[in-house]
Amino acid sequence: MTTLLDPTSEGSPTIRPRLARPKSLDGLIVGIMDISKPRGDVFLDRLDQRLTERGIRVKRYAKPTMTRPAPLPLRQQMGTEIHVMIEGLAD
Repeated sequence: MTTLLDPTSEGSPTIRPRLARPKSLDGLIVGIMDISKPRGDVFLDRLDQRLTERGIRVKRYAKPTMTRPAPLPLRQQMGTEIHVMIEGLAD
């Protein structure tokens, strides 16, 4: 028998409908979240550059550690400052 553990420690996960994707990023503020994995910043720096070249406004954020969810104050801040989020993963 195999036992799988849920790393989020959710006893009963909340099911939420997905938000509709915007048709365009024009006029929106895009958040980029670095989750602090090695070399993730390399990818995100390039992504930031490419979006900025297209005239898209970008705000950068970083989690203090990759092993935990972003702190609530950071999530609340992002919720008031940006329209869409890109979270970068790398190894």
